[in-house]
Amino acid sequence: MSNEDAESHEDAQRQEMGVEFGSLADELDEEEYPMSKDEVVETYGDRELDIANGTKTVEEVLAGRGDEEFQSANDVQQSILNMVGSEAVGRQEYSDRGVESDSEGDSDQSF
Repeated sequence: MSNEDAESHEDAQRQEMGVEFGSLADELDEEEYPMSKDEVVETYGDRELDIANGTKTVEEVLAGRGDEEFQSANDVQQSILNMVGSEAVGRQEYSDRGVESDSEGDSDQSF
């Protein structure tokens, strides 16, 4: 893997689906698993995650989860992504493909 490919992979790991994990992704990778939700919150609860609409702490994001045990760093990140949900999406219902008006769409049909 080239340095450029490695950097691209690292960037993708740090930012996923609108959530900027930053160095937290690397730190979670270095942890020993399994790890309880309470342990994650105790260790990383004050860490801020950048999302489209501002920031949230790990504790805020995981507050709605019940007693959970994570088997890997990926499990922690996936749980965070699930709890952040659509808040991480910047512009919702945005398309760069243009908008077709109702009057244009049905008048001409191709056979």
